[in-house]
Amino acid sequence: MFKRIIAVFIFAFLLQSCNAAGPNQQVKFETTQGTFTVELFSDVPITTKNFTDLVTKGFYNGLVFHRYVPNFVIQGGDPTGTGMGGSDKTIPLEITKHQHVKGALGMARSQDPNSASSQFYICLADVHNLDGNYCVFGQVIDGMDTVLKLQKGDKMTKVTLLTKDSASTVMGK
Repeated sequence: MFKRIIAVFIFAFLLQSCNAAGPNQQVKFETTQGTFTVELFSDVPITTKNFTDLVTKGFYNGLVFHRYVPNFVIQGGDPTGTGMGGSDKTIPLEITKHQHVKGALGMARSQDPNSASSQFYICLADVHNLDGNYCVFGQVIDGMDTVLKLQKGDKMTKVTLLTKDSASTVMGK
């Protein structure tokens, strides 16, 4: 009987956890090279919430992409533009099943696994050697051609969390 109660409790907890995650959110990036849209993964709650909180506050508006490595990543999210800055808080590393494929959105960090803040990168190719070491929390779903045009110094003019209605419009649904 005790095992059955524990099993029901675990099932209820897992069900609640899945419902709490909700549907994936989308973020629209307007840049000096064009626009692209990223879908954020609801099963990466800490990193996704940190990112959406920063987007909602307008943190990324006007920041530059400070790092570009061909066939690897384009990186932004540093308010100093040097690769050494971040927001006023850090988050722990979340390792997920999501892989570093072309268009994957990942959270940058220092050597300390729990040092992620505001810097993020987008994979310009499959980069599986990063799997298990960095957090993938989203995927480009529209405008990958724009992402591939980005270079060091290009600017994020506006970064917006999309509502369900605006996401449908962006995706032509």
